[in-house]
Amino acid sequence: MKLINRLKVFEHKYVFLRWATGAEYGKVVYVGDDYIEFNILDVDNMEYRETVMINSQLILEVIFGGSDISRIVAEISSMLPDS
Repeated sequence: MKLINRLKVFEHKYVFLRWATGAEYGKVVYVGDDYIEFNILDVDNMEYRETVMINSQLILEVIFGGSDISRIVAEISSMLPDS
């Protein structure tokens, strides 16, 4: 299975993504055959810093679990309004 096919499962989820020229925490917005749209998250203030389009062939590593990801999800969840 290609990495790009596996990444489609993680659209709209928080991950740690490493590509050829960088590595950041953020949210996968869109996964296409030729690129990935990725919102980079500033972990200090938990706000989106920028959106990048990354050529799918440049993706080296994706981490979608672990303590850091859990912390980010917990912090963002705590900012959601109670309904």
